[in-house]
Formats: sequence, structure tokens, C-alpha cells
Amino acid sequence: MAKKKFQAFPFQVGQRIDLPIHALGEGGVGIGRFEGAAVFVPGALPGETVRVRIRYLASRYAQAELEKILQPSPQRIEPPCPYDARCGGCQLQHLSYEGQLEVKRRQVADCLERIGGFENIAVPPVMGMEEPWQYRNKAAFPAATRGGEAALGFYATGSHDLVPVDACMIQQPPCNAVLSAVKAWMRERNITPYDEKTRQGRLRHVLIRTNRRGEFMVTLVINCQRLPEAAALGEQLRGLEGFVGLALNVNREATNAILGREIISVCGAPTLAEQLDELTFSLSPASFFQVNPLQTEQLYQTALSFAGLKGDELVFDAYCGIGSISLFLARRAREVIGVEIVRAAVEDARDNARSNGIRNASFICAKAEEEIPRLLQDNRRPDVVVVDPPRKGCDAALLQAISQARIPRLVYVSCNPSTLARDLKLLCGQGYTLQKVQPVDLFPQTMHVETVASLQLEL
Repeated sequence: MAKKKFQAFPFQVGQRIDLPIHALGEGGVGIGRFEGAAVFVPGALPGETVRVRIRYLASRYAQAELEKILQPSPQRIEPPCPYDARCGGCQLQHLSYEGQLEVKRRQVADCLERIGGFENIAVPPVMGMEEPWQYRNKAAFPAATRGGEAALGFYATGSHDLVPVDACMIQQPPCNAVLSAVKAWMRERNITPYDEKTRQGRLRHVLIRTNRRGEFMVTLVINCQRLPEAAALGEQLRGLEGFVGLALNVNREATNAILGREIISVCGAPTLAEQLDELTFSLSPASFFQVNPLQTEQLYQTALSFAGLKGDELVFDAYCGIGSISLFLARRAREVIGVEIVRAAVEDARDNARSNGIRNASFICAKAEEEIPRLLQDNRRPDVVVVDPPRKGCDAALLQAISQARIPRLVYVSCNPSTLARDLKLLCGQGYTLQKVQPVDLFPQTMHVETVASLQLEL
């Protein structure tokens, strides 16, 4: 194996330099250049000049610690969260919301141009929120022992070091009251937090789901088969307004995965209802669902608009999850077929279709890159294909099948601008034209951005 070639840097570890910042990179890290060398600086913003100390030299870049802001950005603000400097959940609280939206717009535009080669696509302003706080309907709090006491919180950036928190400013209001009640119960009942090194301790995570009606459901992820003390927590939670249910999830594996396979209901209902537009979705502890319902409606309405449905179309929905986009589409299409690899999600999708009285949507449990080519071979040729893949983007075999079948319209819903640009480049090299894109902010205070893209087959 060839050795990595290390760049000759114009500085050394420990050296202090003054650095202009021109962009934000992954994780909200400021990026500057010093005599041609790239330097990554957590906490710095574009347009700022900062004094930094070089901490680490990699093969092609350096990492530095921010020591002083010499010239601040006019968009810099004081983070309102007391945990911002330590918690890894948010990356952009020190940037005004207006500034956050522009950073995300530029991120999408840069990826489309740099990775996709699209030079003439105008990226419009990001669809943002009127109130970019208290939007999340789900939180997973790891448990740990800190200072000899049981604690719940979030991990620090890039680590599994727990930052204990008493509240989270981006969670919907019921979450913080529930968090306080669970912490009190842990201490009263001597519930030992899980230790990743020893694999001892009973409580691994606390999952709190909320909805827009102010209701909540709690799941305790445990490193044991039973937790008798959970009944007492159930009684305490019943005293809080909005309680729906309490469940246990058994996870005894040495893994970073939060949930195990077994779910045990302790009290109350096993699911929580959430509303999107006129649709109701039933969410179990393991259900995947977008964490920002207000902005999810904007995202799905944009996808629906880009699909251009008139009522007589057959639509394929790849990576359909619990069927949320599929059911939006089904109200405007003749038929929708959703494909999803996770069996539990497919079962949820079918249940959601039934509970909403939607009969023209069906769901198949299979890999999208295998099932959609099979459907196309069976002469099920759709008028529109919608894809909503994970961060890694679409499988190349799926994109190849879509382009070879010459599907007239394609709507791509993306959570990763880099893989979006890569996949759009492939599609546009096989007969499609990128018509428009629309970024949507589902995750204020973070670097994450969703994007909807519309493609049309060239005739």
C-alpha cells in the first residue's frame, strides 16, 4: 500500500496564526486558508478573521483551536443554550437564523456546482421556520454516571463523553418536563446507567417522542430483560399532562445502535399519533419519522408540487419508510407503490394507509434497487418516480433502471447535498434535465439541510 503524501505546511503544531474564514464545512467547522493550506477551525464563521492555535496536521489539512475573534461576522450572536459549547447536538447557535439559512443555501449550491457540474441552476432561498426553536418531536438521551450521580444528556462532539443537560431548547415543550421526571425517578430508585466499557448498568437511553398536541411517549432502553421499577415511573408520568405511554426496549448487545428488537409495553398506549397536513401517523418507539413536523409538511408539499400530479398517474416511491410521502402523493395520483427494505416500516406504512382510508397506495418490502427494476420488467411503468434515500444517496442500479426505462418525471428528496449532486450528475448524463431545486430547513441550529430536486426526461 502506498504511503500517504503529507503536504508541507507553512506552520507547525502549537503555532498561532491569524486566519480569514471563508466557508463552513461539515459539522459547522470554519474553513480558512493560510498561504494555500486549508485550516479547519470549530466555532469560526465565514467573513471572520480569527487567531488560532494549530492543533493537528493531517495529510491535506490542519486543525486549529479558536483563541480570539479579531474581526467578528455581523451574523455572529451569543448562543442562547447554556450547553452549546459542550453539547454536540447543535452546530450553528452562534450564527443568526438568517445567516444559517444562507449558509445552507450556499452549501447546496456549492455541491451542485463542485460535485455535479451544474453551473446554471439557481438555488432559491431555503424554506425556513418562523420560530426555529422547540421544533423536534423526538430525543434520545444517553444515560451515564457523572460525578457519582446518574445523568441524562447528549454526547459531546465527536465522542461518547456525556454532557448532562436539564433541558434542550430545540425539543418540543413536553420533553423537558418528562426529562426532569425521569432523572428524578432514576435517582430515587437507584437506576444504574449503562457503562460502555464494562457493559454493566441497567439503563442505556431514554427516548422521548412528542407531538403537536402536547402528548408524549417514553421508551426506556435497558441492558436487562426486565425493569420492575418502570411501573413506578409510569405512575409518575401519568401525572404529567399529555402522557400517552411508557415502554421498555431491550438492548443487551455491545453496539452503538440505540434500539434492540424487543419492545415491552409498561403502561398506556403502544403508539403515539402525529399529524401531517390532513394525515395521521401512528408511531411506535422504533418508527422512523421526520423530527420536525411543521417543516416536513413544507418538504412534502414541495415534493408533491414538483411531481406535477393530475390524478391519473402511477407513482413509484423508493425508500418510502413508513409511507409518509407515499400517502401525500396518493391523494393526488391514481396509484402509488412504495418500496422499503425495513419490514417494520412497511407494516407501519400499510397500517397508516388503512387508518387514513387510503386504498390506492400499496407497499413492498424489498431493496429499491432490486424491486423497482423488477416492477419495470413487469410492465409497471410509472409516470413519476420519487426517491427519498438515506445520506449515502441512491444505489446506482436504481438510477440506471429509472433512466433506461425513460420515466418522464423524477423527484429527488435528499438529506445530503453531496450525494444529491453526485446522483443528479449521473441522471443528467443519461437523458434527464435538472429543472429546479428547493432547500428546506428541517433542522435549525444544525448544518443539516433537506433538498427537493425536479428532473424531466429530455424528449
